[in-house]
Amino acid sequence: MTTSLLKDAFAHHVWATEQLIDACGDLTREQLVAPSPGTYGPIIETIGHLVSSDAWYLSFFVEDPARIREDASTTLADMKAAMASNRARWMDLLTGELDPDKDVVERGDDGEEFHAPLGLRLAQVIHHGTDHRSQVCTALTSLGVTPPEIDLWDFGQATGKTREVPAPAP
Repeated sequence: MTTSLLKDAFAHHVWATEQLIDACGDLTREQLVAPSPGTYGPIIETIGHLVSSDAWYLSFFVEDPARIREDASTTLADMKAAMASNRARWMDLLTGELDPDKDVVERGDDGEEFHAPLGLRLAQVIHHGTDHRSQVCTALTSLGVTPPEIDLWDFGQATGKTREVPAPAP
């Protein structure tokens, strides 16, 4: 079986979110809830929104993803556990036969429907995560905290997917 072209993107998405949650583990409660102008909101709310939305996106494809409450009672440990739990669900989804043009319908409580193709929905998951992780990194920087290195090259190095080969000696 071939590997999905999206596997690395989703593996990075989960890894980077977990790395960011870990980096926030030493912050004080005051730092976690501090306003962060120009972003979604305080660090704890932004991460909570990212993780909660991730499970919501996943719910279109699998039953009963690990969910968190998007409120002040949810801890960073709860958020990391939800991401870790859903990692396998994302990977399982990506190993299946996926039709990027399949219409995925979201139905509102009022009967309204929103249609979007599967490929677009999966792209949104990655975009959403990247956007909010960037906002948390901005918030960390504004607090004087160096954010973790979480770009794709860092993921490649951490997972052994990239390597450097020294130039031959002259």
